[in-house]
Formats: sequence, C-alpha cells, structure tokens
Amino acid sequence: MKKIQFKIYTIAIVFAFGLGSCKKEVKPSTAIDDQSALTNPGDIETATIGTYAVLRNATYVRSAHFLTEYQGDNIAQGQPSSDDLSRCYRYTHIPTGTHGANFWKQAYYVIVAANKIIAAIPDNATADLKQLKGENLFLKGMMEFNLVRVFGRPYVQGNGANPGVPILKEGTNTTSPSRNTVKEVYDAALSDLLKSAELMSVAKSDIFASKEVAYALLSRVYLNMGDNANAIKYADLVISSGRYKLLQGADYGSYFTKTPEANAETIFAIRYTKTEDQDFGAIGSMYYSGTPGALSTPGAQGNTGYGEIYASQQYVTELDKNPADLRHSFIAPYKINGVQQVNTKISPNVPMYYVTKYNLQEGIANLSSPVYLRLAEMYLNKAEANAKLGNVQLALDDVNIIRSRAGIPVLTVSAILAGKTILDVVLDERRLEFAFEGQRAYDLFRNNKPMSRNYPGTHALNNTPNTNITQTILPTDARVIFYVPQYEIDNNKNLTQNP
Repeated sequence: MKKIQFKIYTIAIVFAFGLGSCKKEVKPSTAIDDQSALTNPGDIETATIGTYAVLRNATYVRSAHFLTEYQGDNIAQGQPSSDDLSRCYRYTHIPTGTHGANFWKQAYYVIVAANKIIAAIPDNATADLKQLKGENLFLKGMMEFNLVRVFGRPYVQGNGANPGVPILKEGTNTTSPSRNTVKEVYDAALSDLLKSAELMSVAKSDIFASKEVAYALLSRVYLNMGDNANAIKYADLVISSGRYKLLQGADYGSYFTKTPEANAETIFAIRYTKTEDQDFGAIGSMYYSGTPGALSTPGAQGNTGYGEIYASQQYVTELDKNPADLRHSFIAPYKINGVQQVNTKISPNVPMYYVTKYNLQEGIANLSSPVYLRLAEMYLNKAEANAKLGNVQLALDDVNIIRSRAGIPVLTVSAILAGKTILDVVLDERRLEFAFEGQRAYDLFRNNKPMSRNYPGTHALNNTPNTNITQTILPTDARVIFYVPQYEIDNNKNLTQNP
C-alpha cells in the first residue's frame, strides 16, 4: 500500500466523514492532532463515533454489497451497465475494478482508525473506556473478516493456507505489509472479536457494537472456518441473551422498511437517516423503481431507481413452491394490467422481479439501513453446523423455526431424505431467507458446491452463443475471489496478486 495510507489516515481524517447516525450530536474539531485526540474519554468516544462513520461511507457500503451479493444466483442483471458492478455479477473481474478498490480502501480506513483507539486504551481502563475499546475491536474484526472473504479463498480450501490480506496490528506502523494467510487473518479476526466481547458490557442499540453483536459475528466466522461446535456455541449465546426476537407475520413482511432501532430481530445494521438518502446512488436504486405518487407500487425503470437488478427466475421459482411464503414480501413483480414485464435489453429477456430489501425505509424510495447480522442467521448457522456434525433432527428443528415464521409447512426427517441431504435442506432455507443479503455465494463455496445460474441475465454474454443462459462457477475457480487492487500492488512490492 502507499505509505500515506498507513501514516496519515488519523482520527482527524476519520472526523471528516459524516456523523449523522449517532444517537447524540457530536461536533469534533478536524484540527485535533493525532497525539492529543485520544487523551481523555470524551475525545475517545468522539473518535469511536468517527470510526462508525467511516464504516458508513457510501463507497464502502455500496461496493461491499456488489462484491458479495452479485456473485450469487439469486439475482439477475437485466442489461449491461457501465458500472463495474457488471463485472462483479458476470465474474469478469479486473485488477483495476472500482468496487474492489473502494472496499479495500475503506475497510483499511476503519482498521487504521480503530487501531489508534485500541492502542490508546489499556485493558484495565474504566468500564466505559473498555466498552469503547471493545467496539473498535469489533469493527476491526469485522473488517478483517470481510476483507479476507472477498480477497482470500474460502478457509476450507487448504485449511486457510492460501494468501489472505495484510493484518495491521495496533501500535505498529507497517508501511509495506505483505499478505498474511487466510488462516492468520481469521485468527486475527477471532482474537479481536473474542476480546471485544470480553470488554463490552453495555447493551447498546443495534447500530452499535455490543457483546451479543460480537457473539453473532463469531458464529458466522466459525461457520465459515468449519468450526461447527463454536458456530453453535456463539449462536446459542445470542439466542439465549433474550435481546432479539424473530419478527412475525406482517412485521416480518415489512422487516426492511423499519429503522434498525425499531427492529427487534436486527443484531447489527449500518444506519442511514432521511438526510443521508443516497437516492439513485443507493443500493436499492439498482433493485427497484416505484410509481411516482405510489412508491410502493412497482413502476417503470428510471422512475425512482435504475431497476436493473432483479430476483432471478431461479430464485422466484423456489419461492413460488410455497405461495404463502411471507418472503414474497421482499419481491415486487413489475406488472402492467396483470402482465409480467420483462427487460428487453438483452436476449432472452429478463423478467422484472424487483427486490425491496433496500427500499422504502420511512417511506423513502431508496433509503435503507443495510442489515449485517440478524437473529434468523443464528438459527440457520446452528442448523448448518449441526447438519455437518450429523445431528439431523437438531438441524431440522432450527430450519423449521424459520419455515414456521415464514408461514410455510415444516419438514420431517422422513420427508427430506428422499434425494436430499440435511445440508441441502439447510442451504435451501438459507437461500430463501438471506437472498440479496450477500451470503449465497459464500454458503455454496464454503460447502464445496458450485454456483449455477440457469436463467436469463447478462452472465449469458460471457457465453458463445450468448443465448446460452447457463453459467457455472466451481468453488475452486480463481474467480470466486477478487483481485487485490492494482494500485496497491503498484505501490507495495510486498503484495502479491491473486491469479
């Protein structure tokens, strides 16, 4: 990396980002120098809020979504786009990709900012300072895990021996770091998250870190490592805390229109307020376009959003197997006089099933606060881990909790074993539950399963002839991860590139 990136992204730079998500108004001085910024609890609290603000930067949130969700088979791109998101979707990655560069840069901004606060607070500090140290450790661990999933191969491939990303330790000033292994990065993330849980004692709202937030991410990290016992352990700690509950009925159907603080199921979300609406630059703009004057009614492309990315025909077919499934609430077919509309900009045409998980918060077309962790995941993390441990009934019990909440029939062991394994059943349920939330590709690849698209979309443009709509990405394919940003390679002789 450029030396400047590890030397001058101080708290003063962190302060430059907006602080609108905070519970109270904070007006820090951007003139605070690096030495005096962290000498008292007030400044440390202000700096911590600044770290959250870096996480909320629109380039990180938007790019992170494109790099994770657009690799899956739950979405279909209806037309070519000049935005680099097309390459994310089509698996035609390049080292100079915009979204990979945005993601890498912003994630390391968060780590550098968090490291300064972590180093400034001793472990025997007062409870309020230990809470702040824990929050920064959580944010750092979150970034480490997110980075290694995007730029490093799945942990289960080679047991973490493949190249990961550089680890930046607090209190050090490494200017040309090399890539640590995937295992080393996972170990660093685990260390940070475990310590964060130990230090935090305040049950803050779901737009801030707390002990249970760290437990929830630990469950996800352990699941991706194949450590099934710990994935279950930490999911159970979240569930048994009693802090969260699964939304039911109409409340569940309107899940993603709620503000995070008003949502009992959300564990951690990245909060955006009305004044921070990104409009056409928001994630939701790619998924939905409403009718002016009746925003909740699907309308033509370009009304309130670009409306270029749709629920895939493959996903909709799975969802339609149970017409009463409440998860239909997150799909909005664009119809005119009852006729399903299609995007005609590629052939075969793509059915326009709008997605609404990133729209209509507080009635604003493209406003949303992306959910990073929620209680349903804890049940399905347990289900996947138990499936791998051979605990069929335990796995099915947790799957059925989610199916019951969705309003669809529960499954029995005798009914599922005809042609499917219990792991298949769990992954099917994870697909339905977490569609469009950036999990599908990782669910498949960590379980050594291919990602197979067999529906219309611009991925077919990779094929000859391009009317062949099938695309299959094997978990061992080089393309399941992204290139390290080329500008980093150019400025740091110690970094190696992904093949």
